[in-house]
Amino acid sequence: MLQELIDKREKLKVLASAYACNPNPLGNMALYPGEAITGWNLVTQLSRFYRICVITMLQNRSSIENAKRNGKLQDVKFYYVDLQIWMRPLKWIEFGKRIYYYLWQRLARREARRLHKEFQFDVAHHVTFGNDWMPSFIGAYLQVPFIWGPVGGGQRTPKNFLKQYSFAGQLAEKSRGIAQWIGRNLLFSRRQCLKNAKAILVCNYETRAKIPEKYLHKVHLFPVNGISEDDLNNVFHKHNPNGNFTILTAGRLHRLKGVAIAVKAFNKFSQKYQNAILEIVGQGPEEAALRQLVEELDIRDKVRFVPWLPRNELVARMREADVFLFPSFRDGGGAVVVEAMASGIPVICIDTGGPGFHIQEEWGIKIEPKNPEYVVLEMARALERLYLDKNLRKGLGKAARKRAEEFYLWDKLGKRMQEIYEDVLKS
Repeated sequence: MLQELIDKREKLKVLASAYACNPNPLGNMALYPGEAITGWNLVTQLSRFYRICVITMLQNRSSIENAKRNGKLQDVKFYYVDLQIWMRPLKWIEFGKRIYYYLWQRLARREARRLHKEFQFDVAHHVTFGNDWMPSFIGAYLQVPFIWGPVGGGQRTPKNFLKQYSFAGQLAEKSRGIAQWIGRNLLFSRRQCLKNAKAILVCNYETRAKIPEKYLHKVHLFPVNGISEDDLNNVFHKHNPNGNFTILTAGRLHRLKGVAIAVKAFNKFSQKYQNAILEIVGQGPEEAALRQLVEELDIRDKVRFVPWLPRNELVARMREADVFLFPSFRDGGGAVVVEAMASGIPVICIDTGGPGFHIQEEWGIKIEPKNPEYVVLEMARALERLYLDKNLRKGLGKAARKRAEEFYLWDKLGKRMQEIYEDVLKS
């Protein structure tokens, strides 16, 4: 029966659980825009091959319905579930959003059972949230072949970097560590997810290491970030015409992103090279502290803070920059790293999580996370190396663009997903 369905892919019925799924998350989904874009793009790719029903959060409805009115994913059925309105403030609390998500899954499971009675799905796929220690209730309890991921969650802030956080930040990281241990060791639903999964897609090496050995044969490395053909069809990187050496960093200004490390590395580098400029694109709770750091280092005339930009404008800035600096401590994915690669500029990052997976020495520079002081020094040295060697800078940028084209195009990732489906469902 399954083999006949696989041979007629257009009739394969897939139920996707995509808590975060939004084509335009910047306005009403600012807490997790990367997850939302990932969810939308993965659903888009699955819809190329299969009949899709998606369970997602009510908060995504307006953007999704607007996209459907504009001709996108018109054949995909979306079903919106959410907790009672009085519980929704939990989403805006650091640890509360995990509690909210856990409770939301109970509603999603109920909706999945209802839909399964109507459609008799051939596959259930947990798309987002992508987290190995907060398992999918649909995967654990709905009796259909199950695909899990891509998931992250194995990455953690390196121990020597915890002192970069405030007391509240350190407490949040320790609480997350406790929650991870509970999730991986005590939750029956996670054990069931691992057992039931036909395939487990993971987005970085740290997460793969958290999968029990007896299930490693199910694991596929699969990124949570991709690019479109439009990202590659624009003009290739042009050198900044004003003569400045422009270093760009972008993302939510949150403690996890390590932007203070970028500022300190830039300060060390710019003392020697006066035409250097650092652009920080993004907003978040660390902005005031970062501005104060810039003042203390007396580099206010060399550092530019830029509010959130639409994605096309951010990518345009990447093409005019010379280097992309991304010192995040524990990003599971790191979409901006892939966008910088597609823009043809070299990336300097810390060798952890998604960035550590995306970047290899052929197209970027990774810094071992020994301690903050070491990373500041090595990032400054890497900036100097790229500043002095234009050929190296251009060579790494071209190789990065080639890697993005060969591996990260969404259509190619969709085709790879289809191959995984066919491989794991044929038995």
